[in-house]
Amino acid sequence: MSQVRDGGRDLYPSAMSLDACRALDLLIALGVLIFMAPLMIAIAVAIKVQDGGPVLFGHGRLGRGGRTFRCWKFRSMEIDAEARLAALLARDPVARREWEADHKLRRDPRVTPLGAFLRVTSLDEFPQLFNVLSGEMSLVGPRPIVTAEVGRYGRWFSRYCEVRPGITGLWQVSGRNDVDYRRRVAMDVLYTKTRSPHLYLKVLLATVPAVVSRNGSY
Repeated sequence: MSQVRDGGRDLYPSAMSLDACRALDLLIALGVLIFMAPLMIAIAVAIKVQDGGPVLFGHGRLGRGGRTFRCWKFRSMEIDAEARLAALLARDPVARREWEADHKLRRDPRVTPLGAFLRVTSLDEFPQLFNVLSGEMSLVGPRPIVTAEVGRYGRWFSRYCEVRPGITGLWQVSGRNDVDYRRRVAMDVLYTKTRSPHLYLKVLLATVPAVVSRNGSY
């Protein structure tokens, strides 16, 4: 696939560029999994000891082409989190408005103390490296969304479907949950239009200070 040009600018990356990003996905994901294996095992044990519940949480998300896949995380919430959320939203209009705005709760009562630590350090995301190896995700791309969020993208949803969702991306390195949803969509569209190995590596490098600073993480 050759690049389409407009006034001297490349609008879509070549197949060679996309293949390079996929090769980096596989190389980096496998390397990180091997290096972080002892820590991941320790986290799994801690979660199991905490309440005896499952170590991993798999949530249905939309991926490339609009296909549904199970996005994996270390479980950071109580075992009956979905039931707790439904009860909270039914009785608390403030929490319901916050959830409807961003599908996030700044002070989510379902999160365990261990889960809060995993979230703020982004350690809960490590199992998604297996999603990367399986080809369902990329290291860099739009954050994977649920079906209820499709309406937020409107006509730009087709752009979201062009690429694999990512563990990190422009949104994550630009403030994460402190960025409103409209800007998040704009960043996702910008990435799909301009993605390249250079941008891929730039976002990866920016992820390290973003995680360390913990800006917008909750």
